[in-house]
Amino acid sequence: MTLSTELKTGTKKSHSAAENTKFVASFLRGVVDPEEYRKLIANFYFVYKAMEEEISKNPIVAVIDDPVLYRTNSLEKDLAYYYGDNWKSIIKPTDACQQYVKRIYDVDKLLLIGHHYTRYIGDLSGGQILKGIAEKTLPDLPEGEGLHFYDFDKIEDAKAYKNDYRATLDAIDLDQSQIDAIISEANYAFKLNMYMFDEIQGSARKSLWTLLVNWIKGK
Repeated sequence: MTLSTELKTGTKKSHSAAENTKFVASFLRGVVDPEEYRKLIANFYFVYKAMEEEISKNPIVAVIDDPVLYRTNSLEKDLAYYYGDNWKSIIKPTDACQQYVKRIYDVDKLLLIGHHYTRYIGDLSGGQILKGIAEKTLPDLPEGEGLHFYDFDKIEDAKAYKNDYRATLDAIDLDQSQIDAIISEANYAFKLNMYMFDEIQGSARKSLWTLLVNWIKGK
């Protein structure tokens, strides 16, 4: 099997597990908490910034480094909408996000292929479904605001792009041990995303509970 095929089959269980986290499952049902969503966008900013800084540092990995995929600038636009112009001084990565970012910086650069595949192919696939749900669910979104993360304006045909991406992966000269390591890292990337989803949901609920308690005390 090719690298792209092995990645797809080798991460199938992790992909299913990620979809079944409470955060994503609720999202897919059309239940999107605005506070959780903006924390997700904030965390994604740190993750993508790290990945886009690191991905070009290894010649083998650089073959999949394509600026049309970059999400950092899009996330900055969304953060300005959700947090205001001073968003950089407001947002902070959660603990799980910090773990994720540290892994991106510390891991063998070849294994970033697993992280790149997990996030960007997901963004071009299921991410477009999530965009439609968010548009209908998040309250009072002005047209064109708050969902730039999901926009790939320079990719006219997502299906064709993904086919080309897979062909590029398959053309990389790797031995089986390297392929196995990339698949293992992709599965770990799914876990890091799941840790982040669970933490975001928990922290958002904790914040709401604190607000409720303070409101009761003030009565």
